[in-house]
Amino acid sequence: MARMIPDDRLARLVDCATRVFIAQGYRRTQMADVAQALGVAKGTLYLYVESKDALFDLVARCADDPHPFEKPPTLPIPTPKPGATLRWVRERLAAQQVPPALRAALGRKRTTDARRELEDVVRDLYEAFARNRHGIKLLDRAAPDYPELAALWFEGARGGLVQQLAQYLRERSRRKLLRPVPDPAVAARLIIETIVFWAVHRHWDPHPQPVDEAVAKETVVRALVNAFAKE
Repeated sequence: MARMIPDDRLARLVDCATRVFIAQGYRRTQMADVAQALGVAKGTLYLYVESKDALFDLVARCADDPHPFEKPPTLPIPTPKPGATLRWVRERLAAQQVPPALRAALGRKRTTDARRELEDVVRDLYEAFARNRHGIKLLDRAAPDYPELAALWFEGARGGLVQQLAQYLRERSRRKLLRPVPDPAVAARLIIETIVFWAVHRHWDPHPQPVDEAVAKETVVRALVNAFAKE
C-alpha cells in the first residue's frame, strides 16, 4: 500500500540529497551517502523514493522550490520513465532561458537610456541565477555524468543565453549606445560567468569571502554596468 508523507522528512531528504549530489556528482553519489547525511538507515530512503534515479528526479524538480510539497506526494516516489528527467529539465530551461529584461531589450528597437537598460538586464540575470542557484549547481555537477544533459545544459541553455546577450551587446554597440567590444560573444560570456560566480558558485567556495548578498549583487551590477555602459 502506498504511504502518504507523515512529516517533514521528505523536504529534509531533498535538502540533504541536493547537497550530496552537488558535492559528489550523480555517478559517485550512493544512496548510503544520502542516508548518512539525513541520519537514517539506507533502507529508510526506499520508503520515500524507489531508486537513486527517482531521488535525483525529485531533487531536480524541487531544488529551488520554496514550497515543494504543498500537495504531499504518494510514497514511495516511483522511478521516472526513461528520458522523463531530461525532458522536464529541457522544458524548464526553455521557459526560463532568456530573463524578461533581456527579452524586452532584444525586442526594443530604441532606448533613451542605454545605461539603465543594461543595468536592468544585468540585475535581472543576477536575480535569476541567484533564485535558481541550487538547480544550476546541480546541473553543473551532474552534467558530466549525462552526455545528453551536458549537451542540453552547456551547449543549449548556457550557449543560447550567451548568444542572446551577445546579440544585445552587438546591437547596442553598433548604435554607439554602449562601449565597443572586440567580440560581443566574449563580452557576453564574461558578464554571465561573473554573475554566475557571485550569484551561484561562491556559495560552495571552500574558503568563502564573507559578504552580504545584497552587497555582492550591487557590486557586480555596478562593476559590469560601468565596464560596458557609457557615462
